[in-house]
Amino acid sequence: MITGGRARRVLGVDSVLTLARQALAAGDDLATTADRAGLGAPVDLDAVRLLPPIDHADPAHLLLSGTGLTHLGSAEGRDAMHRAAADSAPTDSMRPFRMGVEGGKPAPGEAGAQPEWFYKGDGSCLVASGEPLVSPAFARDGGEEPETAGIYLIDGDGTPARLGFALANEFSDHVTERGNYLWLAHSKLRPAALGAELWLGALPSDVRGTSRVLRDGTVLWEKPFLSGEANMSHSIANLERHHFKYAPFRRAGDVHAHFFGTATLSFSDDVATRPGDVFEIEAAPFGLPPRNPLVVAPAADPIVRVL
Repeated sequence: MITGGRARRVLGVDSVLTLARQALAAGDDLATTADRAGLGAPVDLDAVRLLPPIDHADPAHLLLSGTGLTHLGSAEGRDAMHRAAADSAPTDSMRPFRMGVEGGKPAPGEAGAQPEWFYKGDGSCLVASGEPLVSPAFARDGGEEPETAGIYLIDGDGTPARLGFALANEFSDHVTERGNYLWLAHSKLRPAALGAELWLGALPSDVRGTSRVLRDGTVLWEKPFLSGEANMSHSIANLERHHFKYAPFRRAGDVHAHFFGTATLSFSDDVATRPGDVFEIEAAPFGLPPRNPLVVAPAADPIVRVL
């Protein structure tokens, strides 16, 4: 836990998930539960390996998913991908984006427009800062998506509990996605990186950061990015409502990392990444930016065996 600008270990707790379970059992929040457990001596973060802010002993019980076309300006790049194959009518990207602009921030208790939704994988696809983002050999591209993600634990009665927010790189294959919008699902089934910090409480409404691609130790591409509700066409509550309205996503004990989208991509500026490039994403109030190198996996051609 970071207090007074210093990181300290929470005593008697081996993971954020353990702390969250204790908080749910006690009916308290995470900060109160951590204070009650007590804090140990300061930890030198430069001398330890930083893990993702959440994990699960059984990766099948951690779901990675996300929503797209949620940020003001996020439809521009997607619309350009699809425009060449469309007539003068709004594309299949622009229509749901406009629905979000018009109805993505409903009044409390009301359901707003539903966003685009995608599946990224289970806990085995989650990587920490410093670990490689592995692109499959068949991928056409491996590109960063700087954004924030909500972290959730489903309580015993099926109620989702938000633990906090993390800075994230929702790694995707944009060349495949550009080929046909129906290939979005293929483009998203990739690993994703989370920064080491879990921001407790509400996310600031205006999150401003910088996304970079480094090659051979120098900056190849750099651009500011925005997150937080002031820069979004949907409220976080609306995105959460449309994710957790599905009963399979309210299975007691499961963990969810849900990515909220972005409007900034190096791919939109014609950057073609290659193995060895490093993605770096930083944004206040997070102080530990995730940095992840791009690696391409060896080719695999699985053969289905008939039993």
